[in-house]
Amino acid sequence: MFGIEFPELMVIAVVALLVIGPEHLPKVARTVGHLWGRAQRYINGVKHDISRDMALEELRQLQQKTQQEVGSIGQSIAQMTQETTQEWDQQVQELTSNAAQPRHELSDSHELSGNKMPPTQTPTTQTASNQTPPAKIPRHEIIEEHHAVLPASAEQKNTTQT
Repeated sequence: MFGIEFPELMVIAVVALLVIGPEHLPKVARTVGHLWGRAQRYINGVKHDISRDMALEELRQLQQKTQQEVGSIGQSIAQMTQETTQEWDQQVQELTSNAAQPRHELSDSHELSGNKMPPTQTPTTQTASNQTPPAKIPRHEIIEEHHAVLPASAEQKNTTQT
């Protein structure tokens, strides 16, 4: 352990026998053995404490890293939620503004965009075979009769179904 080999230990034992004497040598050897055991236990305890502290520090670093990741994920979720809410509010505003517009203005905007729709076009409804199809009534009158305004997307669906 300290670089002391067997021949050196023999020299130390002979010197201890001469200095201490044969009657006190067993007692001193026993005391030295107890002290040696205590020193080894103390050193092992210190090693164990150091390794436990190192493991605890690694766990703290892992905990901090995990908390940072959770924080960044929480921020990204909050940002996505905010963006989705803004898009939702924008869609609601568009729908409410479209619902507030008079129907003839919507048909004018379709004519400007290139989608010409004759004012006397009637929506197609599924009728029973024994019923006659409705007379050609302008589309905006039918909608006003039912007290509802269709958004542009619903109007496009109706025109594709015809």
